[in-house]
Amino acid sequence: MAGDSPLQDRVEGDGALLRLTLSRPKANLVDAAMIAALHGAFVAYRGHPGLRGVLLGADGPHFSFGASVEEHLPDQCAAMLASLHALIVAMLEFPAPILVAIRGQCLGGGLEVALAGGPIFATPDAQLGQPEMKLGVFAPAASCLLHYRVGQLAAEDLLFSGRSVSGDEARALGLVQFVAADPEAAALAYFELHLANKSAASLACALAAARGAMIRDVRHRLGEVERLYIDRLMQTRDANEGLVAFLAKRKPHWEHR
Repeated sequence: MAGDSPLQDRVEGDGALLRLTLSRPKANLVDAAMIAALHGAFVAYRGHPGLRGVLLGADGPHFSFGASVEEHLPDQCAAMLASLHALIVAMLEFPAPILVAIRGQCLGGGLEVALAGGPIFATPDAQLGQPEMKLGVFAPAASCLLHYRVGQLAAEDLLFSGRSVSGDEARALGLVQFVAADPEAAALAYFELHLANKSAASLACALAAARGAMIRDVRHRLGEVERLYIDRLMQTRDANEGLVAFLAKRKPHWEHR
């Protein structure tokens, strides 16, 4: 990627591992530029010969504070959702396992990106959550992905409450697969032990076999939630109030309409 890109990329281990690093600390916002950079990387490396894994991490103390709230406003949200959901599908369909290393906060759109990957490695005190309901909106991609990790009721708890959970609690829920003081090192050790010695061609087939039904479901559901978000949610007074209140740094006033 170019030097001014919000994403850094490099291939290691004789072409076996792709390292992708969100590099706009401390927030590492999943905004239009970050989404485009991530999508471009997954498209560009899709046919990379011999690739057996991806390690997605972040510079700075936090993985991501989430999406750009400005890009959720009515005049921008349709384009934002379309681009984010295209990235989600590209990640789900990527022909090598995506390992995700999380430190600090991983919220909103940042967690949605993580959910589109494979196993998540997090510090014990990491904070993972979908706080969108606190702004009067919902998390479209997480609504389609989260239940695959934690089950329906636990997914609804996180989606409706907007609460964050620690890395340890996320591990107990099944949201995080491995807790470690150094999640990048833990992910690299996992890659070396379990993936580096595998056939890239066989891994690609195994991913397609394991994820086929989920990908078909998520593709369909993403279209549904996009329409619900744009045609119904963004027509409500409270969704617009919540976003405007957040940007104005004031408490929202709900009128329940």
